[in-house]
Amino acid sequence: LDRVMPFWEDHIAPDLLDGKNVIIAAHGNSLRALTKYIENISDDDIMNLEMKTGEPVVYTFDENLDVVKKEKLDD
Repeated sequence: LDRVMPFWEDHIAPDLLDGKNVIIAAHGNSLRALTKYIENISDDDIMNLEMKTGEPVVYTFDENLDVVKKEKLDD
């Protein structure tokens, strides 16, 4: 989270609050950290979260950047 959160706070969150769509492509550990934060997942539960390589996930956020919808775009 130490490296992911500054990028979220400085770049991703402001763009989302401006109504922009954001695409994030990163390695597994960065995506796991970001997922942990935005979904408010515990340390124990994040270890059990299945994240398939290359599987697109679309989040919809409210005006407070709370997740209101999560959609996995698998086959």
